[in-house]
Amino acid sequence: MAPGPNYFKFKALDLKYPAFRAHDMTMDELIIAPHDGWTRLILNRPAQRNALSTRLLARLADALERLAEDPACRVALLCGADGNFAAGADIGEIETKTSAAAAVDPRKELWARIRRFPKPLVAAVDGFCLGGGFELALMADCIVAGVTARFGLPETNLGIMPGAGGSQRLLALVGRARASRMVLTGEIIDAATAESWGIVGWRSSADAGTEADSLCAKLAVRAPLALQAAKRAIIAGDEAALDFVTERSNFEALFDSADKREGIAAFREKRKPEFRGQ
Repeated sequence: MAPGPNYFKFKALDLKYPAFRAHDMTMDELIIAPHDGWTRLILNRPAQRNALSTRLLARLADALERLAEDPACRVALLCGADGNFAAGADIGEIETKTSAAAAVDPRKELWARIRRFPKPLVAAVDGFCLGGGFELALMADCIVAGVTARFGLPETNLGIMPGAGGSQRLLALVGRARASRMVLTGEIIDAATAESWGIVGWRSSADAGTEADSLCAKLAVRAPLALQAAKRAIIAGDEAALDFVTERSNFEALFDSADKREGIAAFREKRKPEFRGQ
């Protein structure tokens, strides 16, 4: 059988990362590549710019729970395939979802499971990191941004709003003025702005990968119990006053609106939406 279209692309990764050998021909939505003391998790839906389908979130939650119990893994690194981190949620799943369906959406528990990962979580961000992709990166303890990284919460362009903690975690990081600027206008910012606002801790002059690899290797040799305890303390102090319940309930209520239907239709048709407040 002839190699598939992605064979040689993944063979290049195979040479750099031997752990790809078990995965490079399967084209799984999540590629898991163990390293010495840490593990790389690659969001792998390149045709969709790694949009976070429910299936991909479930794979990620499952993988992180396994790594939480694996003493050989002290740090996890999240990144995306083909030059993008994740361009948001899967529009196809949002399009027909009602508020009733959103209220019982399994994604809520998947996000919670991801957030419960007890070990250091690093996000290496290149390209688009938008919507749900940005909310995922905001769950990381350390964000490394590459030169092409672009961050945003553009959900209001679709007639909805962030629903996985994005508005709250961004507010805690950058304050009300800048959070309002990003959430209300849907503005997308570059890596330099994200660094100056305190969203990312490291900014690379090239892609994020090399610097993120070095950071993971450095964390992997530090005292694991101390890192986990410190992570718990930081999250407790940072998120204790955040109101995720109100964010989520407001998010779910928007799924029955005519504006949500118009926003997604306009996105599909590549035109400017005409919102009517209905």
